Amino acid sequence: MESRILFTCILTGMLLRKSCGQNSATEVLNCCEGDILFLLDSSGSVSSYEYSRMLGFLSELLLPFSLGEDQVRVGLLQVGTQPRLEFGFDAHNTQSGLQGALGNTKALRGDTNTEEALRMAKDWVLKPGGPGGAREELPRVLVWLTDGVKPGDVIGPMEKLREEGVAVLVISTGHGNYQVLRQVVTPPVESHLYFVDIDHMSIITEDLRDAIIEILWAERLQVRDVSTNSAVLQWRPVLAGLTGYYDIRFGPAPSGGVVGGGAGGPGTSPSTSGGQYQRLTRPGDSSTARLTGLKPDTIYTATLTPESNLQVLNPLSVTFTTKPEVLSPAVVTVSDSEANSVRVSWGPLQPESVQSFQVEYSALPGGKLHMTTVGRGQNSTMLTNLQPDTQYLVTVSARHSYGQERAMSVKVCTEEVRPDLADLRLTTVGSDSVQVDWKASMDGLRGYWLTWEGQDGHGSTTAQRSSFYLPPNLLSTRLTHLPPATRVCVSPVYRTTRGKGLCCTAQFHSDASAWGHRS
Repeated sequence: MESRILFTCILTGMLLRKSCGQNSATEVLNCCEGDILFLLDSSGSVSSYEYSRMLGFLSELLLPFSLGEDQVRVGLLQVGTQPRLEFGFDAHNTQSGLQGALGNTKALRGDTNTEEALRMAKDWVLKPGGPGGAREELPRVLVWLTDGVKPGDVIGPMEKLREEGVAVLVISTGHGNYQVLRQVVTPPVESHLYFVDIDHMSIITEDLRDAIIEILWAERLQVRDVSTNSAVLQWRPVLAGLTGYYDIRFGPAPSGGVVGGGAGGPGTSPSTSGGQYQRLTRPGDSSTARLTGLKPDTIYTATLTPESNLQVLNPLSVTFTTKPEVLSPAVVTVSDSEANSVRVSWGPLQPESVQSFQVEYSALPGGKLHMTTVGRGQNSTMLTNLQPDTQYLVTVSARHSYGQERAMSVKVCTEEVRPDLADLRLTTVGSDSVQVDWKASMDGLRGYWLTWEGQDGHGSTTAQRSSFYLPPNLLSTRLTHLPPATRVCVSPVYRTTRGKGLCCTAQFHSDASAWGHRS
């Protein structure tokens, strides 16, 4: 008798340990964030046996999901004569609570009033932001389990749900109308519409779960601010409010891009064991960590493991590539160009790796080579004593501390010499003519541009005006048939532009006297 009791206790203990092990292992699918509403046909056309099989199917389907405000939330809406919300999204945050509620759910019976149930789903349960409704800006999924018997007019209501962003999936255990149901589901039909015998529903469990995961998949671990030697990990603080910490491991990925030799799927992550890696820890209320000491142009894998005694959460993993190192000078620019000088700038500065910069320049073609050395903390220099109107080849070289050198060249043209006019005089000749004389340097001149325009008594310009070009060997000209008040301007013309000119105003009077002045 004692041995029988002892055997019974041992067997019971084994079963309890096995059950506890399964529950802890299944509550780690920390993959998703969103709201799932199950529309369950519990009308009179569904037998008690079929109903229990449907509930068992839901229990198995949902068991791996992590539940909670920052995870997956589940609601159950039963279809009968008077549809009823069995439990809403905020009812169960643990698997034990959800599984217990499914086990205690009773069928409604009566008619299949699917249309009213869909109205409740649209106007209440799946409406974002409402009391007890779905969360805003998160995926929403409607999974309809039906025996296919007289579902009613569901195409229109389902279409409205899809238009509002709800993903619709359907499982039919009877002989439902395929043409109707294919119009109901959200594409792709092949992964969102299932016809299955009531006794073999388990064969679609994984496929349906994968379809839901694909919709609710949350990018919980992201990489931002990636540079040549650092990156920032960012994640949702799943440990907020819990005691615990985040364990972070990161290291270069071997060929293939995955550290540890395994690829991570939903709810899983590759391990960084088996290769060189760095380790960080962050408190449970943190959501970012900066990874430093990285190598340029290298594939890295980072794994974040939330550690808590209150909840088991699976590791999250992400793979990223650091930016290639840009050796200075990567860009050379020219500014402040004058006839005898020009400013040359370069970047990036990189004072931590550059010992010095060397700037070489010579006139093209075949001019004398000049050279100047610039400190590593300086990213520009002014080149002086250059020849005007001349093209130069400028080369900036950087000597890096580890022996590597990099150079970049650019061509620059100095400005031509553009001397201003030295003098401008107007001498009246008769009552409507004027002799125009000026002085100028002949170097670089291509000619002169002369403009005159009439003015009224208040100094405003009239419609009378004229402009013309004069060759560089002329230093005077005569203008005739001018208005009583005329403003005359002469500007030097150079190869690339027109220089600063001088202007005078001539005024004529009835006694034929006139005068001109510079302005």
